Amino acid sequence: MLKVYRGNERGHIDHGWLDTYHTFSFGRYQNREMMHYRALRVMNEDVVAPGTGFGEHGHENMEIVTVVLSGELEHRDSLGSGEVLTPDEVQWMSAGSGIRHSEFNPSSTSPVHLYQIWLIPDRPGYSPAYRQQRFERNQRMNRWQMLISQDSADNSLTWRTDARLWRAELANGAELALPVPFERAGWLQVLKGEARVGSESLAAGDGVAMADESSLVVKTSTEADLLLFELA
Repeated sequence: MLKVYRGNERGHIDHGWLDTYHTFSFGRYQNREMMHYRALRVMNEDVVAPGTGFGEHGHENMEIVTVVLSGELEHRDSLGSGEVLTPDEVQWMSAGSGIRHSEFNPSSTSPVHLYQIWLIPDRPGYSPAYRQQRFERNQRMNRWQMLISQDSADNSLTWRTDARLWRAELANGAELALPVPFERAGWLQVLKGEARVGSESLAAGDGVAMADESSLVVKTSTEADLLLFELA
């Protein structure tokens, strides 16, 4: 089963300082048919204006991942972490029993374009945690680079949910098998470019949910940047 969720049908709110698209219900955008997919709960694509950002706020019991596509994002939290996230890094934050943080665009001239993704943990009440790790771009050119897993596979970050996350940047005309086992589910998110999975054509912002599928291949018709989730 493949089901496509079109990027132009996402919830969209332009706050002025923040231009945001929501795949799943979030904040002022509420869609009862789009509350989550398996453990995947939030998929937000944000563009944050220069010198602005999210003031300090709290979260509980979510695994939160941030991937910057362009620009930089400055992070601070109640654990004492203070980092600047760049496009070749991935940020993982386990909100656990409670964490407070802020996210800010430190540039006075350039916006920051990012995806922030939340997954439901395998149990509530973990101690909050934060990690940031660099992933070399040449290791995801025309192949899957594992970013996060439950068991630190392939030197990935480790999170507290039964899922895996990969990223790939593909050349025009590339083909790449999707490493999601038949007994697991998947979600493919197109960050940039155009691609095809099965009979489905996908563009930037589109997501496709996969279940009870095997031997799927993604084929590109432009250069493309992709995230792939394997989910229980």
